[in-house]
Order: sequence, then C-alpha cells, then structure tokens
Amino acid sequence: MTLLDDWVTAACAELELDPAEVPVSAVLDVARDVAHQVLRPGAPVSAYLLGVAVGRGADPTAAAARLSALAGSWPVELDGSGGAK
Repeated sequence: MTLLDDWVTAACAELELDPAEVPVSAVLDVARDVAHQVLRPGAPVSAYLLGVAVGRGADPTAAAARLSALAGSWPVELDGSGGAK
C-alpha cells in the first residue's frame, strides 16, 4: 500500500465512503491535465467539480474524460514573449 492509498482509505473512512468507489487514477489524470494545460489552481477546483458531478449521478470515468478533453482543447495563453504561461 502507498501513502496515497493510506490517505484515500482514511479520508473515505472519515467521509463514510467506500474507497473501492474512488477512481483515483481518473481524478489524478484530470488534475494533471488541468494543471498543465489550463492553470494549476484549476486542478483542485476541477477535481471538486468532478466530485459534484459524480455525486449527482455522472459516470466517474466519462466525466473525467470530458474534463480532460476540455483541458486538452483549452487555448494556450501566451505571455508577452510568445511562450506559454
């Protein structure tokens, strides 16, 4: 077991959730995609939005894929030097 596994297990126990129902890889993928292709602070907010959508009945894998695709299609903001911010 990894430290992340330990954390997810403990957090799930605290929130009375089943750790087996937590799509850790999908959440990490969304956070990575948003942080790298949109902006870093968008990563935790996107993870929260994913959780809200799943809580309202969305399929976790499909919702994560939609957010990752949105991040992938997000326009790159350029700084004054022509490089990506």
